[in-house]
Amino acid sequence: MEDKEISYREEEEQKFLLPFLEEEEKEDKACELSNVEEHWEESKLEEELAGVGKTGNEDDSEGVGDQSDSSMESLKRCLGNINNIQTRKYMDRICVSAFQRNLKEVGDAAREKQFVVQNTRDKLSTCQLQIKMLAKQLERVDIEIEKEEAAGNVAALSRLRAVHRRLCTELEKEKDLELQISLTLKENMLEMWQMETEQGKYEILHDQLKKSEEELEMQYQERAKVRIWKEKIAALQAEENQRCREKKEEEAQRECEEKQKKMLEDAKRNHKKAVFFLRKSMARIHERNAKEEVKTREHMERRIQAVLSLKTSIASNREKLRTRQVWNKVMAFEAKKQEMKMREAILAEGGNVAKEIFLHKQLLEHEKEKQAYRERQKSRKIEIVSQILREKAAIHKQKRSESCTKAIKGGGELQDSALWRMRTWQYIEKTCKASAGAISQSWCPPPACSSAGERTASVGETSEETLRDVLCESDEDEEERDKVLVEPEFPGLWSQECDLRKISKEEMDPKQLEEKTEEFQTGISPKQIVSGHECKGRTFYSKPSCIHFQDFDVGQIYKKKIVLINASYSVNFCRLVGVSEWLKDFISIHFNPPGKMSSGMSCELVVTFKPMINETLEGEVMFMAQTGSFSVPLKCTAKRCILALDKELIDFGSHVVGETISRTINLTNSGALGTRFKVQTSAGDSSTWRATAKPSLGRMVTQHFSACVPEKKVSNSPVTSVVEKKERICPEGSEERRCSAAQEEPQRVDVSQSDSSTEQLGQDVLNSRSALDTDNAHNLVELSAEETPVELMLGKVTEGEIGPFSSVKLQILFVPTIPGDAQAEFVITFDNPDCKPLFFSAIGVSIDVPVWVSNPNVDLKICMYDRLYQDCIVIQSRAKATLCLKFEVCKELSKHMELLPKTGYIQAQSSFSLQLKFLPRRSLPKDAGSYFNEETGILEVPVMILIVDKAKKVNFTVHAIVTTSDLEISPAQINFGYCTIYEAVRANVKLTNKSILPQEFGFVGLPEFVEIQPNDGLGILLPLESLTLDIIFKANKAKEYSFELTCKSEINRQFKLSCKAVGVHPPLELSHSLVQFAATALNGVSTATLYVMNSHVSVNPFTHPVPRIGKGEVAPVGPTSFEFRVPEACPVTITPSVGTVLPGKKSLIRVSFRPTLSDQQIREEAVRRLCRAAAAGAEMQKRKKDEKREGKKSSISMHRQQSARQLLRDGGSKHPTSLHSSERPKYEELKPDSDAYMAAQAFLMRNFRGRFEKYIIPCFVASGCVDEKKGSENLSYSPYNTLYLELRCPAVAPSVVVTSDNGKNTVNFGDVAVGHRMTKPITVQNISPERVELGFSVLNPSGPFLLITPVKMLEPGENKTLVISFCPNENEWFFDVLDIRTAKTSLTLNIAGRGVMPTIVCSVGEVLDVGYVIAREKGTSTFKIQNTSPLTLRYSMRLDSLSSTRDKDQQKIPSFITSPLQRTEFVGTQNYNGLSVFSIFPTEGEIVAGKSQDFTVTFSPDHESLYYSDRLRVVLFGKEPAHVIHLKGAARDHPMFVEGGVPLDVPIESLAVTSPTSPQEALTGEQKPVKSILLVLEYFEGESSPVPAAAELRVGSIHTQFASKKSLEFSLETPPLLQQKGFTIEATKGTVECGQVKRIGVSWVPPADCRADDPLLVTALLTLRSDIKETYQILFMAKVVSACAPGEEPS
Repeated sequence: MEDKEISYREEEEQKFLLPFLEEEEKEDKACELSNVEEHWEESKLEEELAGVGKTGNEDDSEGVGDQSDSSMESLKRCLGNINNIQTRKYMDRICVSAFQRNLKEVGDAAREKQFVVQNTRDKLSTCQLQIKMLAKQLERVDIEIEKEEAAGNVAALSRLRAVHRRLCTELEKEKDLELQISLTLKENMLEMWQMETEQGKYEILHDQLKKSEEELEMQYQERAKVRIWKEKIAALQAEENQRCREKKEEEAQRECEEKQKKMLEDAKRNHKKAVFFLRKSMARIHERNAKEEVKTREHMERRIQAVLSLKTSIASNREKLRTRQVWNKVMAFEAKKQEMKMREAILAEGGNVAKEIFLHKQLLEHEKEKQAYRERQKSRKIEIVSQILREKAAIHKQKRSESCTKAIKGGGELQDSALWRMRTWQYIEKTCKASAGAISQSWCPPPACSSAGERTASVGETSEETLRDVLCESDEDEEERDKVLVEPEFPGLWSQECDLRKISKEEMDPKQLEEKTEEFQTGISPKQIVSGHECKGRTFYSKPSCIHFQDFDVGQIYKKKIVLINASYSVNFCRLVGVSEWLKDFISIHFNPPGKMSSGMSCELVVTFKPMINETLEGEVMFMAQTGSFSVPLKCTAKRCILALDKELIDFGSHVVGETISRTINLTNSGALGTRFKVQTSAGDSSTWRATAKPSLGRMVTQHFSACVPEKKVSNSPVTSVVEKKERICPEGSEERRCSAAQEEPQRVDVSQSDSSTEQLGQDVLNSRSALDTDNAHNLVELSAEETPVELMLGKVTEGEIGPFSSVKLQILFVPTIPGDAQAEFVITFDNPDCKPLFFSAIGVSIDVPVWVSNPNVDLKICMYDRLYQDCIVIQSRAKATLCLKFEVCKELSKHMELLPKTGYIQAQSSFSLQLKFLPRRSLPKDAGSYFNEETGILEVPVMILIVDKAKKVNFTVHAIVTTSDLEISPAQINFGYCTIYEAVRANVKLTNKSILPQEFGFVGLPEFVEIQPNDGLGILLPLESLTLDIIFKANKAKEYSFELTCKSEINRQFKLSCKAVGVHPPLELSHSLVQFAATALNGVSTATLYVMNSHVSVNPFTHPVPRIGKGEVAPVGPTSFEFRVPEACPVTITPSVGTVLPGKKSLIRVSFRPTLSDQQIREEAVRRLCRAAAAGAEMQKRKKDEKREGKKSSISMHRQQSARQLLRDGGSKHPTSLHSSERPKYEELKPDSDAYMAAQAFLMRNFRGRFEKYIIPCFVASGCVDEKKGSENLSYSPYNTLYLELRCPAVAPSVVVTSDNGKNTVNFGDVAVGHRMTKPITVQNISPERVELGFSVLNPSGPFLLITPVKMLEPGENKTLVISFCPNENEWFFDVLDIRTAKTSLTLNIAGRGVMPTIVCSVGEVLDVGYVIAREKGTSTFKIQNTSPLTLRYSMRLDSLSSTRDKDQQKIPSFITSPLQRTEFVGTQNYNGLSVFSIFPTEGEIVAGKSQDFTVTFSPDHESLYYSDRLRVVLFGKEPAHVIHLKGAARDHPMFVEGGVPLDVPIESLAVTSPTSPQEALTGEQKPVKSILLVLEYFEGESSPVPAAAELRVGSIHTQFASKKSLEFSLETPPLLQQKGFTIEATKGTVECGQVKRIGVSWVPPADCRADDPLLVTALLTLRSDIKETYQILFMAKVVSACAPGEEPS
């Protein structure tokens, strides 16, 4: 079946893949055709290459034809091979895909079957194990059933039989399951064997598949060879394309050079224009400054006059005040006189003086009230009118805003989301806020009110004296305030109110600093302070707080789900560390780490417990959080017996002889294991003891008991007492059951009390009894065991079985026979050896009075003053006749306690109910006397019942704890001071419950500008608890506030708290008073923007609220200045920090947060690392010395070697410490660029755990503009108008750091030449444990910086390199920022570089003439180039004669054919030997900024020529030439030359080679003139003082390497015609020494018969004689030129 299924699948897959395979076949055929065409073209290229140079030959053509035929045949064979390969390839693909698929399916099926078989085997083993366990349990249950049948325990027998039936059914089910699993296992085994046989069949196919893959690999190699051949041909074509491209680039370069020349000319022209306009603008600026100076002088004069007028007005006001004071004194004196006259008149009339004066004063007060009422009515009318105007303005504004709502709908949604996010944050802060705090005032912005409470909560509780001082300071008079305002405002404000980062001396304790340093090194953070909140206690809480597996059975598996809640104030994470070592075998935990958890979020984990031993285990589950480690306790308790008695003392009270009274005591087993118990009397007590005495003895014992026990209880708890036998502490919602239990069993002791406290109290009572018995031993009569009757005895149940989670009632009987006290002690023993015996005692009093009270101790619990409490007292009678009773309360408490009725008749053997009313008044402590304890509040009142006609009295005691219901508010008054409408001020108030009862409280009727936290001023105060409340005041307008806050208790008592404040409306406001930065990495930057707005445009207070301080003057309308004061060492920058805002405008403020490591922290870490390195080095040196010593002393015995090593170890251990102490470097000496500093910085950055800081930045506001020169010093700032900006700055460790350049985040390219490109690599490393995906910010597109090689992904710990290039285009500084963004943080790289225009100065100009040199000799010349730019220049010297384009230039038209103006050829005659005529050294190098370089030009001609020339270009950075020098030189075969005049031949040497004349022929034969020289003399006509025309010839002797035998002689033949025509020659003959030059001057003055239009031409011969004779023909041309056009040349 499986084979058929596999074949069917193969057919379906082949049908499905058939269209795709056909497409691939078509593509392969197309590739084959293209390959054939390419092969044909390539063969053609080969034929053309092979046939180059063979033309016109038939044999060759036949060879070519043969080659073409052979190539066609090879192509056919290749095509056939390709077709075969393709068909084979197509078929192989189908086979290979089918084989691979079949093999994979068979292998997967085999593995799946193996897995199923293994699971089935595991299930079978677990089932068999379960069957064995059930069988053992059945055997155990059978044994227990036999035991219980023998014991006759029916309840246990029925339970065990039910368990037996359940186990039998489970055992049958398990056996059935075992059979099913075994059958399934056999089937799976059979299928698995079948699959293995199938897998064996496919092994042959697998081998065939390998062979086919090898054949395909061979085909791929052949195809690769063909591709390589194609690539070679493509490379040849690419080279040709490259050549064409280079030609185009050269043409483009020429065009660029021409454009640059034009640009330089335009720049010069524009510079001239700019200078002209600049002069004009400077003149205008000077005029404007002069006008401003005049204005400032006038302004100062006006201010001086204003000050003088102010002084005069102050003086006049003082005089007015004095006159008014005198007037008031006179009026008071006259009033006294009138009053005296009135008194005398009334006395004269005989009237009542006091009455008349009182009526007169009332009349005056009534008139004043009328006047005040009228004024209030007027002010109320004004307020109503202003309110109406405001409402109209609000309606108008609302209508305008509705029209704009649609346009900003999208923005509104974003604002709503931001508002909800802010409210959520506030709720989290409020819920997590610490309750403890100091009573102090502080300011906070509106969204951070709750967080402001956390800042001052850490200061600690302040005493009442400090609070009084603060209140007294707020009530100082105005004179003292003026004195305080004389002090500087800004430092005082910051240091006193706003310095939240101030650290006390206690916090700067060096021991604490060391402890904190150790904690930081170990990675434990004891405190977490976020947004000013210090997280006290654990950062994670678990529900439940303890993982408790109770009453487990060995072999069972128990699971519990635990919820971990992040209770910190910030994002945290939780990682499982493990469990205690001894719990690893039993406890397993399933926990998926949730990652980062926000505050208040929770995660779950499942704890699985598999017990192996029946023992109690305790341990803990350990976790690691960002703030440190924490653990959750874990406890596993086995089944055990937990036995307890609900009471240890049974007090029967007073009973009449002959009665039988029964009381029960509950024995409770709260454990899961039962046991057998037995009750008997104590071994030290036979049964009971008797004490017969006088009747007063019972009262004394009772009084002593009632007096001792409450004191013992009061010491433990101020709320309850031992004698409170009514109250039972139960869960919530069980108050009714508690009351009923108190009525039914008034003498029952509280069950929830601990066993230890109960045993201690019972023992104290017994001790008091024994002490009392000892004191009264003479009144006791001891009876023998036979004569003493047993009054306290056990009931029916004395032994039995107590099961798990059950209880047994034990009955105790009291049968009084003899008047007096009775006591008995009982012990309960258990069969379980782990259960300790329990003891309890019973006491009772036997009396012979016929009337008794059923409850002799009436407990009224806790009572409050001025509250009525009632109780019913039942009186029993055992008499057989009616008795008359009178009820009396002691005189001291007659005002507070009352019994109704005061007289009553009780019928025979019946009961009588007495009503007790208790109304404690405030005078109770004074009235009660010794019955009341003021310290504990315990009241014990004895009440007497008198029986008429009988002397005996019946007493009972009323117990109560009286407490007050007062709530104390400290302080009683709060002065919030000055508060702006944009912030909130918080004051702490301590509310104390003076009562020992919990009281509910609530502040009701709060005004809208007051908020009370926590819980909106509502809550419950526990007994004597103090709660710190935050009274948050937020002024809604500028005025003086005076109001009272009312706190009501649950009994409707009111407590007042008076408050005062002054509302301030500043002239400016901030758009955001809270800035929450995102988590910023170290050295990263986070930026936020806000606005400073000036909305004060009118002083009309009726249209809108105006800026003012309280009821002071309105701030003037105009420009208002502000200044932000950022504290020192704060990583926050605000730009601009100072500015002026015009009315109705706003100013943009940018706040940047850049977290960095502190310099001191880095230096300390660097010193620590240096010390460790020094100690390690010293230890290594010591070890090396030890090894050398041991090598030398190898002959010494082993004992001596060991002792020597020990000594060396001791010395080595001391050496590093001494080195460490003596050579410890000082961290002040470390430099920031040192290796130790950089290493410490990198270490701290990698181990940075994050921090959260909060800063409060004050913004001072003043009216007026800020002066640019003086700044804000000329403005007066009011401290009450100060705005505050809160910044929350979380810093985290960076995910990516820079490792290159010692970890610097600044990339400084330095100085780079304009137009040149420089690159720098930056290596970044991922220091986080996660894979990081990098993103990059966009650099300035028009800037010079470019990111060449970005990186997309970084693995943990991986390093990668970024490359940034810098290519400046201007001569200035460039700056840019590159942000490397990750998912969590970002790394900011600051990039800087300066573009510098490279400039040089050359010592020679445009032409460098080497002069004359003998052919085949060398001549040198030097010049200097100085670098005048601020960067190092890389130069290269290039000659045009060695240029790569020299050959192309020579193909052009010769330059001598064109006109001289059009000639651009600078390369002249060159050597015949192919070597360059001119050479320069050095050719390449660098010139440091400000330095110079000497260059040597060598001229080495190999033949004679006067036109050697070349062009030298100084190229900087291999791009543009900075300077061009035209090199010239001349070479002669003989050491003589003549120069001067106008050249008559072309400057290009002929290509024809002429043989030079030999020296013998030159000496013997006559020589024709070698060269003609033209001297042009121009005489300027028309000048006032005519100057003769002058010219000169220079005759020189060339310096040679070989000493010349004779000097050079020259002679100039001067025909008489020269003198006639006006020519004068200075020297006609002379001698020139070697290396010297002689000048021959020629002057001409036109003779009288000279014509101006006819120039003169005279010829002369110049002969030179040295080792050869040379003759030159000198042509003297003279002409007269007009002086008006001296620049014109002759035509």
